[in-house]
Amino acid sequence: MGLALSLERIWAGWRFGYITASEEPNPALETTEGTLFERILNSGMSDEECFIVHRGQYASVLLNAYPYTSGHVMVLPNRAVAELEELSSDEHEELWRFVTQATVTIKATYQPHGVNVGINMGHGAGAGVPDHLHVHVLPRWHGDTNFMTSIADARVLPEPLGETWHRLRTAWPN
Repeated sequence: MGLALSLERIWAGWRFGYITASEEPNPALETTEGTLFERILNSGMSDEECFIVHRGQYASVLLNAYPYTSGHVMVLPNRAVAELEELSSDEHEELWRFVTQATVTIKATYQPHGVNVGINMGHGAGAGVPDHLHVHVLPRWHGDTNFMTSIADARVLPEPLGETWHRLRTAWPN
């Protein structure tokens, strides 16, 4: 025992188009300057191409490129900060307002049975991008951990990221 298996994800055929969408590499995303999220926010690509649902003065909302469920977003400050206590009061206010708006938008768009909101700060907490604080907001349904997750260590995502982006962007309050 003790062998931990990683969770696989099963993507539909549309996924290949997402991976190979750009013939030309984007230098803004290939640079190592800044955090991953700073590179995305400052890439010069359209919000639709980068799956940015909403931009504010101090914070933004992005789709998670490797979602746990359809509708999984991340709310983050536009500036790279690793810890909550490093946020300015303006960043703090806008970040949490967007977390609330993301929750309301996800509930209206997906009608889930519940919503998870969480932050993983630091490597020890499981943060995938530990140098740039981000809050996960994702819909949950009874039974969304089904036999695929339990037996095959896989997750099936029923909706393309582009469709998720359109649904949430359209529903986002102005």
